[in-house]
Amino acid sequence: MLPTTALLLGLTGTVLGFHVCQLIADEVSFVTDVYYPGSSSYVADNEHYATSSSQVSKCSVEPGSAEDVGIILGILGKTKTPFGIKGGGHAINQGFSSTTGVQIAMTRFIEVTYDSATQTAVIGAGNIWDDVYELLNTQGVNVVGGRATGIGVAGFTLGGGYSWLSNRYGLALDNVVAYELVVPNGTVVTVMEENDPHLFFSLKGGGNNYGIVTQFTLKTYLQGAVWGGAASYNASYMSVFNAAAVKFCSEVTDPKAAMVMMYAYASGQVLLSAMMFYDGPTPPDGIFDDFLAIPALTLDIATRPFFDLINSTSSGAVVYRSLFNDIPTLEYSESFIEGIIDELNYWGPTLSAQGAFFVGYAIEPFLPSLLTHAPVGSSAYPSSRDHVVFPTVVVLQWVSESGDDVFHDAARQTAEKLGVKGESIYPNYAIYDTPVVDMFGEEGVKRMEATRKRVDPYGVMLLTGGFKV
Repeated sequence: MLPTTALLLGLTGTVLGFHVCQLIADEVSFVTDVYYPGSSSYVADNEHYATSSSQVSKCSVEPGSAEDVGIILGILGKTKTPFGIKGGGHAINQGFSSTTGVQIAMTRFIEVTYDSATQTAVIGAGNIWDDVYELLNTQGVNVVGGRATGIGVAGFTLGGGYSWLSNRYGLALDNVVAYELVVPNGTVVTVMEENDPHLFFSLKGGGNNYGIVTQFTLKTYLQGAVWGGAASYNASYMSVFNAAAVKFCSEVTDPKAAMVMMYAYASGQVLLSAMMFYDGPTPPDGIFDDFLAIPALTLDIATRPFFDLINSTSSGAVVYRSLFNDIPTLEYSESFIEGIIDELNYWGPTLSAQGAFFVGYAIEPFLPSLLTHAPVGSSAYPSSRDHVVFPTVVVLQWVSESGDDVFHDAARQTAEKLGVKGESIYPNYAIYDTPVVDMFGEEGVKRMEATRKRVDPYGVMLLTGGFKV
């Protein structure tokens, strides 16, 4: 005798999951599709930047309208079904945009519309920055977005957003004019400072606590050709590389200039690399000369369109397990950089013995004026704008799931040793169990929590991953 459907639903989450998938398929319009294991769309919808970020969902859904997103949220809320919301799929923490329940892939929200009258662009939440930059390039404008290829618009913007343009215009979240948001009761709302200041504040760093953002309206800026690219160096040039790094961090005040410098351990050796950027066709003498004078293993520096610079970068392969953790830093002094090198010299060989493919520390200097491009108290992150905290990141990549605990512990230990206690931790780099108060501060968390309870009184968004307030 076959068991009853009710018994099956009570015994197996798999059947329950497929049941919810069918409910969604029955209720949404023709612009939305549901996919199941075995289909290429299902595979693409569940795939993430790192293998460790991906999970096996019951089904994937590609909504084609904000109204259908509302229908989907309504069904998930009523059935208490776990779900994930994937924009670009670059979330490093497992479960933050992946799920074993229903995977929502924002693939179809790829609008990019420039309005010259308001100098803004409406950008769909399913875009990656590469495509946004290329489309806006035809209009001679740009927005504040990601620095490497493959980065999704939604997660990057909702979690903060440090950019090549941040010295000039602030973080990505500082440049949001409006959000189109599907709140958990299924309603589609436009959130602006004028109509809901508490929700507008909370979305600026607060991730997916308040519903599903379907599009962002961002400020645009005139954009011409830029200069920059990447260079890598042998560790034998460590001392001159360090001197160049300290000099750039302490002396360069041109807001058009920016860098990311990486100290890495891979294949049994230390490697150095630098990403250089200048918002113009040629940088003034003296800004990058020290780096360009070092004999390079690889060098790809050119004057080119902004989108071409982004396309030239590498965001890494998806075949490894990966983890980030933020190391809040107040200054890139010689002693701090020596501390990073000491940590690399310890963790590189130690973790390689545990299956590490890559161990790296990236330093990201910005000007002291970085946070003055938006008012004090205008965003959940950072918790304070009275001084700049640099988002130094440790990046770990390894092969086997059996090593997860070892690498997670290493990421916590090295961040604890190097980071400045009490400073805002950057949500987009933070390891999965970082307390939200360490990102948003006590007053920020209180404001965000009150807003969440108002917008999501039944806790629908608690069914998905991410940092929860």
